[in-house]
Amino acid sequence: MATQTSLDLLCINTIRTLAMDAVQKADSGHPGTPMALAPLGYRLYTKHLRHNPADPHWPDRDRFVLSAGHASMLQYALLHLTGYPLSLADIKNFRQWGSATPGHPEVGHTAGVETTTGPLGQGLATSVGMAMAEANLAATFNRDGHQVVRHWTYVIAGDGDLMEGVSHEAASFAGHFGLGRLIVFWDDNRITIDGAVDLTCSDDQGARFAALGWQVLHIADVNDLDQIDAAVAAAKADESRPTLVVTRTHIGYGSPNRQDTSKAHGEALGVAEVELTKSAYGWPSGEPFFVPDEALAHMREARARGTAMQDQWKAAFDAYRTAYPAESAELERRWSGKLPSDWESRLPTFTPETGALASRNASGIVLNAIASALPELIGGSADLAGSNLTTIKDAPKFSKATPGGRIVSFGIREFGMGAILNGLALHGGFIPYGGTFLVFADYMRPAIRLAALMGVRAIYVFTHDSIGLGEDGPTHQPVEHLASLRVIPNVLVLRPADANEVAEAWRVAIAHTSGPVALVLTRQKLPCFDRNAGFAAVSGARQGAYVLKEAEGGAPQVVLMASGSEVGIAVDAQALLAKDGIRARVVSVPSMELFAAQSADARAAVLPAGIPRVAIEAAHPMSWHRWVGDNGAIIGIERFGASAPYQELYRQFGITAERVRDQAALVRR
Repeated sequence: MATQTSLDLLCINTIRTLAMDAVQKADSGHPGTPMALAPLGYRLYTKHLRHNPADPHWPDRDRFVLSAGHASMLQYALLHLTGYPLSLADIKNFRQWGSATPGHPEVGHTAGVETTTGPLGQGLATSVGMAMAEANLAATFNRDGHQVVRHWTYVIAGDGDLMEGVSHEAASFAGHFGLGRLIVFWDDNRITIDGAVDLTCSDDQGARFAALGWQVLHIADVNDLDQIDAAVAAAKADESRPTLVVTRTHIGYGSPNRQDTSKAHGEALGVAEVELTKSAYGWPSGEPFFVPDEALAHMREARARGTAMQDQWKAAFDAYRTAYPAESAELERRWSGKLPSDWESRLPTFTPETGALASRNASGIVLNAIASALPELIGGSADLAGSNLTTIKDAPKFSKATPGGRIVSFGIREFGMGAILNGLALHGGFIPYGGTFLVFADYMRPAIRLAALMGVRAIYVFTHDSIGLGEDGPTHQPVEHLASLRVIPNVLVLRPADANEVAEAWRVAIAHTSGPVALVLTRQKLPCFDRNAGFAAVSGARQGAYVLKEAEGGAPQVVLMASGSEVGIAVDAQALLAKDGIRARVVSVPSMELFAAQSADARAAVLPAGIPRVAIEAAHPMSWHRWVGDNGAIIGIERFGASAPYQELYRQFGITAERVRDQAALVRR
């Protein structure tokens, strides 16, 4: 092993002891992995990463993802020591209320954190989206002599990351598409919480990744800084494929009684063991959170180094701006997230003469209408493009040969797709979208949840949204999925009732920047409501719920409310009730989340107090109770579906205008 300099070792042990002390003070956390990986983190942050602690959002910075998010104190120590706005007081406040150092890294919460990690496997999968974003922007905007997009994505992943199934989906995608500017260090410490890795896993991870099209390198001892340097150099020398670096480490390194044991993984070492370990490092005892001046000064050199690199890039971008003014302006617009001023003018308007359309078909029409005005739209589907209608016609496909393509064939990898969308969104410069059947939202739910937690801008095109898909049967018919999406905080669910509501749903989705949006669409055809003949203007959909068709002949005696395909049933029920002398108001509810965000007065104007309500949705009724109240009724489904033509299914499940009429008559008594 090459000899570390005394200064190198001082810095590395500073990282280790900060991690030990922070976990010990919090009396919770994961000290062992930061202790093991300190040499790798030190070398990356002080030599290899192109980053500027003074400007964490520099567009062409390298991205660093700690997929093993439980080792958060490794990243926090590195951020503090290299000069990001993270103080020693923040380190001391690890895992406490209001802290800038939460238990797992959270993007937007701590400067220098690129993505929220902790749910194992997702950091690795998200990094694939980041590497894809870099490849696409580079292919789109770089010109000969002007390489303004050229950065790397570095990842540290643990055994748990590679055991999780999403790692297979993401690694397969990255290898197939040759994402060569992605470097993943696998922390091969051979320990999990329950004990040795070989209790549960004997995979040859290197062989697996090689089979997936990755370059596989090895670091026999992470404490050998020369080996780290050589691995990074070899990874960068081959940009035709991503790289996995098998990195041998020892969890809890230096701890006399905890090294290479599961005890070092997920709990504080204990006061006595911390002191023993510090003694083994030659560290002062009785002085927690000690940061030697020499170590801090050396690591803070990252600020000057980063500023110089960023200044060099700025000069290069100025030259690019002069040579290619249109391209540079477009790239800056996309980085800023600002939408083109005229994109909404591309939204189509549908008329009854267009004929009945499934909302998935209307979505495909809208997507193609706006795509030319929004080049940042990039996406596709999980092998269901012909069903989800997520293809932009005549647009190139993303591939090794055409990395600037905007149509993505994600393959049958729903979870991987969701995480890759997150990576694209976090990287910047894109509005990513991905399609699958609504029932398979379950496969990507962890990525949806993380998108919501991070507030990233991703659009999900979920088609075949109910028993209305018919003959494929209960395995493919979502029942609980609408309710389960609606209960995830910060997910905006839109289930449009006709083609014009689909256009409005896309309008809302494109403009929505604070979290993911789920467009929930039908397989079966829906009527197009005539907005010039008794039906309200579709702009009302933007508030989440609106009076689509008012009762005739006086104030409403009952309110019929529905989403999506069931709005048409409510309209039919309104006509039946009118024959019985009952005045019914029809309210379309494309988005409960948008409606809940309106003022109390705005909601009362749509749903007046004291008037009984009937809700209709071909899904589990749980979502509707807050809107219906105690004196109303909900017509929904609380069992799995069946295989039959959709018209028969609606009859068998009692989701009909006649049943709505009968329920409305009951609740108004």
